[in-house]
Amino acid sequence: MRMRTTAVATVAVALSAALAVPAVAAPSGPGAGTGSTTAATATGDHRATHRAMEAAVAAGVPGVTATARDGRGTWAATAGVGDLRTERKRSPQDRYRVGSITKTFVATVLLQLEAEGKLSLDDTVDTWLPGLVTGNGHDGTRITLRQLLNHTSGVFDYTADEDFGRTYFTKEGGFFEHRYDTLAPEELVRIALAHEPDFEPGTSWNYSNTNYVLAGMVIEKATGRPYGEEVRRRVIDPLHLTATSVPGTRSSLPRPSSRAYSKLAPTATGPTYDVTRINPSLAHSAGEMISDSKDLNRFYRALLTGRLLPREQLEEMTTMVPVDATRAYGLGLMRTTLSCGVAVWGHGGGIHGSVSEAVTTEDGRHSLAFNLNGDWAGDTEAVIEAEFCGG
Repeated sequence: MRMRTTAVATVAVALSAALAVPAVAAPSGPGAGTGSTTAATATGDHRATHRAMEAAVAAGVPGVTATARDGRGTWAATAGVGDLRTERKRSPQDRYRVGSITKTFVATVLLQLEAEGKLSLDDTVDTWLPGLVTGNGHDGTRITLRQLLNHTSGVFDYTADEDFGRTYFTKEGGFFEHRYDTLAPEELVRIALAHEPDFEPGTSWNYSNTNYVLAGMVIEKATGRPYGEEVRRRVIDPLHLTATSVPGTRSSLPRPSSRAYSKLAPTATGPTYDVTRINPSLAHSAGEMISDSKDLNRFYRALLTGRLLPREQLEEMTTMVPVDATRAYGLGLMRTTLSCGVAVWGHGGGIHGSVSEAVTTEDGRHSLAFNLNGDWAGDTEAVIEAEFCGG
């Protein structure tokens, strides 16, 4: 499992044990610094953010796209390229894989179901998925839905399984042979349960993608519909998130979009591979969604300002478990206190060739979402700090 060095989430993982490297500066490769920086809409002074984006490209990321919204309006910019072969620039309208940002959508749906009386976050996993979470010390009768959502369940993270990471995230292990595999959520859970738990339920905190695979399965059991359909009808459609989708097994990215690139190895050097096309079922409800920066800003603003959840459920979502001195995790939501004292709420996410961040202030007045189309370099923390603290 890769833990990224971001202000929003050290837990914004790229679902890979094999790619266990932080975002570090990498030597420039072919096309690493090509392409100019373009501003699509300029409102207010976001020069520090712009510089941080350019620094990510200088560090080796092919390209960056970002959109911010504050009291002065909307600002969007890009840096670098979206295609190393053609040197086509990135677009502010690019759609991209958002990885673990999916978790906030899933938690929102579960909290809506609680508000409707269809389930309780104090229900055990076994109540909804009887007999599924058992073996090697795992016990679904002792794990609550709340513990899934705030990562205090202790359930092992299936992406930390060495065979899984090698097979699906490295060139040598078989990425190109397995990139179109369809993996059922039950298979992902079985991989996790082959390992012992990280800790007893409720006694500690550890980020586990398995938690949100199980959460998606609970949504399906409680509603009788695919979790993605519930996300669409409860969140995507009401907010008119026209660039947001739950792809299921679809391997392509909808247009407009850029190419996604990875080293497919635990290194920031070496060959760069186009990994745009993958079957995202390997992430399921832990990280398969697609969106763009405008939609992500709209989603988090709506969420934090009470448009998606009643007050009681929003308070549950924002009840935090400390992660470290500056970060805490709620229910599918991370709160980070930046160097200037500003607190931002949101989530980060990574999946093959795509690293994304989306954050907003608690009042929803200032938001930022951006994406890097390479997964081996670039300081995402610096971009967030620049936008909210200047520089």
